[in-house]
Amino acid sequence: MLWVFLLLPAWAAAGISCGRLCLAAAEAAGTAEAAAATEAGHDDAAPGRERGHARELSLYEAAFLAGGPYRVVTLTLVSMHRTRRLLLAHTGWATVVDPEGADELERSVIGAIGPEGQSRIAAVRHTTAAADAVRAVSDRLVTAGLAVPEAVRASVTGAVRAVRRAAAFTVALAAVALLMLPHEPGAKGTVAAWFVLPLVLTLGCLVIARVEVSPYTRWASPDGLRLLRSLSPGHGGEVPPGDRGEVPPGHGGEVPPGGGPLRGERAFLTEVAVHGTGALDDPALRAALGDNRTAQKGH
Repeated sequence: MLWVFLLLPAWAAAGISCGRLCLAAAEAAGTAEAAAATEAGHDDAAPGRERGHARELSLYEAAFLAGGPYRVVTLTLVSMHRTRRLLLAHTGWATVVDPEGADELERSVIGAIGPEGQSRIAAVRHTTAAADAVRAVSDRLVTAGLAVPEAVRASVTGAVRAVRRAAAFTVALAAVALLMLPHEPGAKGTVAAWFVLPLVLTLGCLVIARVEVSPYTRWASPDGLRLLRSLSPGHGGEVPPGDRGEVPPGHGGEVPPGGGPLRGERAFLTEVAVHGTGALDDPALRAALGDNRTAQKGH
């Protein structure tokens, strides 16, 4: 009967983790309903105001919905590099060429690089991703009901991970109970059956979560995801300042580094916003941003 002392922790881990996930899902659903009600109230109060699903996304907003803060920083870095306000070396260093940023995000990047005018790209992305300018983009999208609040996303994601750990914990305890503890003849089937129950509970909870809770683990809300999917290169989306087709001062009409004529800049930056560094066709630029590819996963 020593296996019972292993079964109790398995049941406890399964019950607590599944309960946590249920609470996180209920909280996420409540937050989404409250945001929808608030958005509807704003629309009723201002009939001329565009509804969240009908509004146009700026490229910074599209980048946030597709990949979170790091994607916004990636878009800003690429935009500045292509207009020669910033040099991104394949060795992973960023060098300021023009210290005057065109908007708050560009000024945040320049501030993250520091007074020396040069810094590691990985450090710049990490610092800028937590800047007020990026947070403002997030807050604007959350208010519009297009992005999942960070607290809700973190809560749901953490709860899903806890259920996965509980399932693995149950399997490990079952293996110990079946393989390392003495049993009476024919008792192993009973032991296995008791451990199968918490395993079924956790796995079933994960299956349900994949359908019901999955929208709250992404950056974009369901409305934001629909709007993001409708975004196509050359359609909609505000191009960051300095990338609206103007030739950078002092460059005599040259095409910015990174490939493509200026008339295709909107489409190119849209691809970067939606797909990240995978949309880059410049090997040197991809190498420059590749040192932080791991940090971008999941954002």
